[in-house]
Amino acid sequence: MQWRLKSRQLALSAVLVFVLVIGLALPAYADCSSIIVGKNVSETGEVLLGHNEDNGGRLVMPLYIMPRMTHEPGEYIIMEEAAAPIPQVEETWGFMWSETRTPGGASFSDGFINEWGVAIVSDSCANSNERDPELVDGGIGYGIRRIAAERARSAREAVEIIAELVETYGYNASGRSYQIADKDEGWMMQLVYGKHYAAQRVGDDEVAFIPNRYTIREVDFDDTENYILSPDLITYAIDQGWYTPAVDGDYSDFDFARAYQRNYQVNDIRQRNAYRLLLGREIENDEELPFAVTLDRKLGIEDVKEILRTHYKGTSDDLTNGYESSPHYTSNRVICTSSTQESSVIQFRDNPDFTVYWRTSGHPCTSPYIPFYLGIEEVPDGFGWIDPVEGMANHFNSPPIEDFDYNADRAWWSFMDLQYLADPQYGEVIDEIQKDIFGLEKEWANRQKGTETAAYAQYKNNPDKAREFLTDYTNKEAGKAVDLAKKLYDKLAKVDIDILADQMSKGADSSELVSVAVLTKGKFKAEDVDPSTLRLGAGYRSPGSWASVKESSMEDVNGDGKEDLVVRFSVRDVVRQLTVCYTDIWLSGATFDGERFVAKDLVDIIQ
Repeated sequence: MQWRLKSRQLALSAVLVFVLVIGLALPAYADCSSIIVGKNVSETGEVLLGHNEDNGGRLVMPLYIMPRMTHEPGEYIIMEEAAAPIPQVEETWGFMWSETRTPGGASFSDGFINEWGVAIVSDSCANSNERDPELVDGGIGYGIRRIAAERARSAREAVEIIAELVETYGYNASGRSYQIADKDEGWMMQLVYGKHYAAQRVGDDEVAFIPNRYTIREVDFDDTENYILSPDLITYAIDQGWYTPAVDGDYSDFDFARAYQRNYQVNDIRQRNAYRLLLGREIENDEELPFAVTLDRKLGIEDVKEILRTHYKGTSDDLTNGYESSPHYTSNRVICTSSTQESSVIQFRDNPDFTVYWRTSGHPCTSPYIPFYLGIEEVPDGFGWIDPVEGMANHFNSPPIEDFDYNADRAWWSFMDLQYLADPQYGEVIDEIQKDIFGLEKEWANRQKGTETAAYAQYKNNPDKAREFLTDYTNKEAGKAVDLAKKLYDKLAKVDIDILADQMSKGADSSELVSVAVLTKGKFKAEDVDPSTLRLGAGYRSPGSWASVKESSMEDVNGDGKEDLVVRFSVRDVVRQLTVCYTDIWLSGATFDGERFVAKDLVDIIQ
């Protein structure tokens, strides 16, 4: 790929009540989960890395291709306002970058795969025991993943780069694990608030899953092949009173997670269910969970997808009674959850251009894993709309509010439409959705070998031609996924609504109401709707925060001679916690016969 090889400078009643109660009980998570498959237990013969990116609030996730760059002497990396400026190196590698783009900037999100096939993602492990961290000039946060992508030519080198950054500046968040992988090695590097860390390599015959807590247990300072550790990791824990050896001077019983995590067993449910799927047996609540497990079988991409998509259906941890309610808003934290904004499986290859970034937009249960080849020269239409240098420059520096507006031309909103349409009526529609998206994924899998054989044949004589081939293929297949999402939405969106206002103000007083018309159309009669079941709100907010009906009446809103149901909601109840932008607002409810439905309209949220 030219940008990799040449340096260049570029600038419902019962169900609804259940969801309401559970939704109100859930905090806003940004936790994520990841899985690393060692190369000897991978069907591909190379490491597999799977990851769910979980973040709440109004956001979009554009994809970028950042070119290889040259930099001037004395140039610094400036990220978060409160973080340390980091001296930049003369040349940085190109990378593919999936951004969590939020109005305030996201310090602990985003996925990177650089031109050498080094990938980095992360998972929250809050809270660590450290309360008084040593930080230099504010420490380092977001810069860790960017710098690793810009400078590392292997996963191990990335770990070493991060270790040096943490030792120099200190890590400015309570606790986090970075999953770093290339075709040969997968590492989990677990950082503590301040200047301490532990990194462990996932063995070639192992599979490791992280559920948002530290998972490294025993450490071995002599085994430099599999561990990279803070030199004073154990003695510091002793000095802080977090660890006391059973035998004075014998540290063989040191356990990193127990010593450095405030509650080292938090979120066990995710890891327990992942290992249940991997091992094919129930994992008891009191069973000690290891850093990694060994398998007597090999895992493929489909196996990793299954884990990333799981809601624990059919187990004692499934609280939906067979999807009678949404699986994404239960008190048991599922792996594919309400805040999962992207899921990915990275299929590493010996030639990085042929590494495949299988990536969803939104929940992996309602979105297909699209094959994005690392060798593509441009992002598929609708998946990226910002220059990468500009996107990085304003990641924290007031990104334009237009980036968060609903925009039908951007692929993100096609997948969000389907996701938000499905969630309140999940049990009724998910089989139909998955039949089509799984069918598309199977088509890609069946064609993968032939597609890559054709591209490899061109690569031998003309690498640029092969990259052009991969670009065209990726664009075409990504377009198919968008078309499928739109087709499914049109098929399942059986009710039309009309918000009878162009805008709603966050400054509305408590008496201000907004009217929404549920339209009689075709066989659907608005008079059949039970107003008590209706809830109105933004899809990216928990249904527990959606507004309920204040008033209702029957009126002919559109003058077609048919009566429509007009329901009125408190504007303040609808817009609380919403982002100022042009947004999609969703109405969920049911008829008196219990038939659920979901519908959408667009409105401006203003100050």
